[in-house]
Amino acid sequence: MQKLLSYPISVVYYIFFGLTLVIFHPIQWFCFNVFGYYAHKKSVDVLQFFLMRCANILGTRFSFNNPHSIPTNTPLIIVANHQSLYDISPIMWFMRKHHAKFISKIELGKGIPSVSYNLRHGGSVLIDRKNPRQSLPAIMKFGEYIENTKRAAVIFPEGTRSKDGTPKPFQTKGLEIMFKKVPSALVVPISINNSWKMQRYGQFPMGLGAHVKFTVHKPLKLATFTDKKALIEQVEHTIKAHIHP
Repeated sequence: MQKLLSYPISVVYYIFFGLTLVIFHPIQWFCFNVFGYYAHKKSVDVLQFFLMRCANILGTRFSFNNPHSIPTNTPLIIVANHQSLYDISPIMWFMRKHHAKFISKIELGKGIPSVSYNLRHGGSVLIDRKNPRQSLPAIMKFGEYIENTKRAAVIFPEGTRSKDGTPKPFQTKGLEIMFKKVPSALVVPISINNSWKMQRYGQFPMGLGAHVKFTVHKPLKLATFTDKKALIEQVEHTIKAHIHP
């Protein structure tokens, strides 16, 4: 019954979702080309807010539990599990003071209003996962950018999203590179629950009534860990211990 009901509601959702992306695309262009990075960043923040409001049409709720006082003058490496595309907007909105940037697949760099423009111009990095000669230097340069600007890199080490919420093993290469290139970073683990339920039937229809929960764990100072592999294992354990498929 819920799946049957989700068809018309999903149509309404996608209309508002698409309109939001189309409307904010020229807004982003204008802000970036006329006023520069910070105006563009503000427009992207507002975009994330409205994308979350679009999700409310589906009965989706977002909870973001962050009891920690995280400084804004220190680079961050935010590490999270990955359940759906709907992991991204809440992280960008609730962590907006930290200027969250992403390592994204190169295919997303064109063809999607607002999203592609922000990935190309907002400080994120686009990588070709099938081409290490392109991806590894790009991640290294991205790490240097995060270190120099004191912004936040968001990494989903599972590589691909979990379609049923069950966490996948972490792929460590990207994290190892970021640890080398952002030595002054705080590592911030985040556990994400229930966003997979928004895509339980695939792209259409959408799942209804999901309560998407984000739990921010205690930040870890990278420089205090001499064994980076042990740090990765600790972060992976912390994140997965708070995932409830």
